[in-house]
Amino acid sequence: MMQAAFARSSSVPPHLLRATSVLVALLAWAGGAAGPAAAQAPAAMAPTAAPAAAPAVAAAPTGTAREFTLTQLGLNYAIQLRGVSGTVGIPFSVRADELVTSAGLRLNYAYSPALIPELSHLKVSVNDVLVSTIALPREGAGKPQTADITIDRRLVTDFNRINVELVGHYTRECEDPQHSSLWAKVDASSTLRLNVVPLKTASDLAVLPQPFFDRRDVRRASIPFVFGGTPSSTTLEVAGIVSSWFGALAGYRGATFPVSSDALPASNAVVFATPETAIPGLTLPAIAGPTVTVVDHPQDATRKLLLVMGRNPGELRSAATALTLNARTFTGASVTIPSLQEIPARKPYDAPRWIASDRPVQLGELTQAADLNVSGYSPDVVKVNLQMPPDLFTWRSRGIPLDLHYRYTPRVRNDQSTLNVSVDDSFIGSLPLRTANPGGDRWWNPLATKLLPDGVIAQQREVLLPPLALGSRSQLRMHYYFQPAAGNCQTLLDNVRGAIDPTSTVDISKFPHYMAMPELAAYANSGFPFSRLADLAETAVVLPDQPGAADAETYLALLGQFGNATGYPALRVAVTRAANVAQHADRDLLVIGSLQNQPLFTEWAARMPLQRKGASPAQTFSLGEWIDDNLHLITGTRQREDLPSTVQMTVAEDGSDAVLAGFESPLRAGRSVVAVVTNAASQPSLLNALMTPELLQRIQGSTAIVRGAQVNSLLAGDSYYVGRLPPWAWLQWNLSRSPLLLAGGALLVALLGAAAAYASLQARARKRLRP
Repeated sequence: MMQAAFARSSSVPPHLLRATSVLVALLAWAGGAAGPAAAQAPAAMAPTAAPAAAPAVAAAPTGTAREFTLTQLGLNYAIQLRGVSGTVGIPFSVRADELVTSAGLRLNYAYSPALIPELSHLKVSVNDVLVSTIALPREGAGKPQTADITIDRRLVTDFNRINVELVGHYTRECEDPQHSSLWAKVDASSTLRLNVVPLKTASDLAVLPQPFFDRRDVRRASIPFVFGGTPSSTTLEVAGIVSSWFGALAGYRGATFPVSSDALPASNAVVFATPETAIPGLTLPAIAGPTVTVVDHPQDATRKLLLVMGRNPGELRSAATALTLNARTFTGASVTIPSLQEIPARKPYDAPRWIASDRPVQLGELTQAADLNVSGYSPDVVKVNLQMPPDLFTWRSRGIPLDLHYRYTPRVRNDQSTLNVSVDDSFIGSLPLRTANPGGDRWWNPLATKLLPDGVIAQQREVLLPPLALGSRSQLRMHYYFQPAAGNCQTLLDNVRGAIDPTSTVDISKFPHYMAMPELAAYANSGFPFSRLADLAETAVVLPDQPGAADAETYLALLGQFGNATGYPALRVAVTRAANVAQHADRDLLVIGSLQNQPLFTEWAARMPLQRKGASPAQTFSLGEWIDDNLHLITGTRQREDLPSTVQMTVAEDGSDAVLAGFESPLRAGRSVVAVVTNAASQPSLLNALMTPELLQRIQGSTAIVRGAQVNSLLAGDSYYVGRLPPWAWLQWNLSRSPLLLAGGALLVALLGAAAAYASLQARARKRLRP
């Protein structure tokens, strides 16, 4: 896609710098925080923690404290430990530019009253090294308990796993290993505490996107962008390319981009510069062309600055494009791109993270093959993320076909074992898991199932996924349930396996693209209709004529959301001012600003579903009635009937309310506008709603009002449609929506039939009466 020659600057080898930095940091910490006794502590095992007299997690004398709940670490479900050896794994990681000086786990748990204390306990290990054994006394059974466990910092690496295992027994005699009394629960409020100190790393582009974004960090990314003065529209387009790249990398975490124009922030930051750029405290290197450079922060050597530079706006764009598309090939502290080939334009609906709509897509393209294999009687759920175009027209469809190929260990005899298929929390169906010889072990068995050479059964079934269960972002979940064959005094052999074949396919190629608009759920979840082209070639962002820092931050964060939705940088987005919006009439428009600084909100007030009333500048709004409410028998009704359509709203006078509104573009029929009404006070709430799953699902309809942690959505304004249907499907769809139109069509067909019959009879009569 791109060919570039890189001029590399020489430096000390990165691995030597990192090794030296780690050694210096360890010596400094050990000299100031650790005594001789600490040096003698064993590395393999920390002291055992008991609930009754658990030592508090010791805080490090220096550094920054980080505290994470299990939900923040990715365990957003109730943790149940069952059986004689139930285990849960808690992953956590440490940023590459931080060094852990102390660590501890506060475990909130409960356990069954039926457990025998002498034979039962909880084992806690870190990276397969035992750190604590928690006794389960009878007096604490069935009640919430807390244990504070100290973790030796030497056990903590970049990627880590805490295992909590229940060793449980309810009788001293023969027992059922799956007995219902064998349980313990780990509460999601349990917390992991890390004390960290910053670690100086090498200035090397090879480690990008670190340290500006580190995938080890589960927190929401905050990446400051620095401009020299007020950025121009072209510079903001370049910044949008970079922010969409970071947004794609951040994924579920979300990313915000604080803007600074006259000073360097006290953290890692991205700087956009041309020879005319002047930033206090920063001396820019000579710019000889499109250049990407990483340097130490002038005020803090443990922080970095990423310099995206060019002699003119065109070279600045080339540097950003090379960074977002080819960063993996960068090495050294600086690269210069003397030439850059034209990037091919994207095709509709070809976003890398979307399921292709022109061919069947294999599940192996959507997840790692290793994640499709499970084992044991309590296996993990096989999960495959399905991100589909939101405008799929599935009306009157039997479902989206899933051609499922799966393998499993044959059962000894027919039982209740099944492969359960669901989408998110919606159950789809169960596929039975059978024995290889349902007719018995006779020498000739016509019912026998042929086994593969490795002794497993391979089957294929077509499963229809209900369209209503599938959203823009859904998760296909497949769970193998193997019915245990053991009982009292019987050994349970953990020798069952299951796998989903990576060649299983999901096919949406037979569905046209057609959707009723406005629909903010499609925008909030998938960036639609802007993301129809992954490079945003048909998108224009309209900022106020005099945008403030809050407007630029909102723009960059929304571009980050687009990158997260598509997995591709916004290489062709256009940024313009309100005065020049007519030049982009053939694009979908994202209009950003407040009621005070964005004149389009006043100019287009009659077209917006959220209309201003009275003389007060930002107090009362009303949602206008739309024609479909009055003439729905003729024009038909919209697909959405579950949201209120007429209501009067009062927006906070202090500007703390943010509004999202969708409507058809006043400049071109069929084009869409999404208005983002926000200011510095309401912007954090809006961005939090767009990046928090629980709030995101409440953004629907044509208007969403965000008030702090509350989101209210409504449906108002004229509806319109985007996309195209085949002629016959278009006729069926429109007739089904309008009873009067259907009756009129039937009457017209009857009249035409009667006229044809009358003409035929008249012709026959004239022929019979002719002499």
